[in-house]
Amino acid sequence: MSAARAAIASVRTALGHLRAFDLRPIGELSIRLVHEADWAEAWKEHFPVLRVGRRIVIRPTWRRHRRRAGDVVVALDPGMAFGTGLHPTTRLCLAGLERWSDDGLFASGSNAKPAPRFLDVGCGSGILAITAALLGAGELLGVDTDPIAIEATLANAERNGLHGRLSARVGSLPTGEPPFDLIVANLIASVLVDLARWLGTELRPGGRLLASGIFVDREPEVRSAFAAAGLSVARRDSDGDWIALDAVVG
Repeated sequence: MSAARAAIASVRTALGHLRAFDLRPIGELSIRLVHEADWAEAWKEHFPVLRVGRRIVIRPTWRRHRRRAGDVVVALDPGMAFGTGLHPTTRLCLAGLERWSDDGLFASGSNAKPAPRFLDVGCGSGILAITAALLGAGELLGVDTDPIAIEATLANAERNGLHGRLSARVGSLPTGEPPFDLIVANLIASVLVDLARWLGTELRPGGRLLASGIFVDREPEVRSAFAAAGLSVARRDSDGDWIALDAVVG
């Protein structure tokens, strides 16, 4: 308890110093006892089975789901990587992938065209690349600057029977790979602006880009960068203050 008392005294002193900057009134320090828990596991209680659109279902690996006819079920354990499907930016991407499937951009049993090559920029948990694979994408690559994300993507690919079909590596753009048919980039506006030039060159002519993670007040900046990179926005979707742009390279 002596360490706790010392920490409380230190915080009270620091709050007192802040008052010297004429900030808003700072109330009294409130203290309560929090029982020790396994925080690495406790968050799982708040991650339910999630249905996005008509067919896509994100099933945490520790939960069960009764599959309906036509369901595309992604078994997912995000670990420490971003991408559970709960955030609006991810939901926008999942809905966009389902729309691409409805528009015939993915291969299917009744579709004789080759399966499209797919790139996930900032792949996180792998949720978007895996969904694309289950919808009918062909060769898939995920890149992320965070090694933890790459570990999560590869582990989740294995869980969904995609070993050897979905590859992932630490990195960003350019990939050094041949042009892709489809790209998804769930990032933030500033990164999308910085990468816009490369997003344009990573796509084959007529290829499609689904970009999300754009806060509404940054949309004009992203659109301007996309236009300069030869990317024409064909569709805009929103979820609260978050925007996703569906663009085609000329």
